[in-house]
Amino acid sequence: MGTITLSNGKTFEVECLSCAITQDLITPDGGVVIETEFFHAHQDVAYPIKGLVILASKRHVKCFDELTTEEKIDYIDVLTKIRKAQREVLGIEHVYYFYNEDTTHHFHTWMVPRYEWMYKFGRSVESVRPVLLHARNEMNDKENVKEVIHAIELLTKELSTN
Repeated sequence: MGTITLSNGKTFEVECLSCAITQDLITPDGGVVIETEFFHAHQDVAYPIKGLVILASKRHVKCFDELTTEEKIDYIDVLTKIRKAQREVLGIEHVYYFYNEDTTHHFHTWMVPRYEWMYKFGRSVESVRPVLLHARNEMNDKENVKEVIHAIELLTKELSTN
């Protein structure tokens, strides 16, 4: 068990954050963006950045090569749909994708949008951690959280109609 602190300040004791979210034990702010038989997408619970989506497998696996053929096909399909919606409804032109296998959680991909304000932290992958920490520590105000929730609503609506 570990203690997880969400961007909204709530803390939870969980063995696996991704399992807790995909099993509806923890509801991320804004709820589910899109859900399929194999995957669950939601706003990142730790960093209040508009359009920062986590795509997590429902099955507890850690490595990409552990996914079944059906899961891999679904993964690419859902990832592509989310990316298209990010561009079309949120105007996000660039996204950094992260997936790692040494996580305490299970298989998930971060889809981190790049906004103009982020470039003061740099333009390379090395800038992402300072951006995330800035968002967590400096962007948890009501106005930004309201914008994040609105972005989730827009993505969810777009993905439910396509």
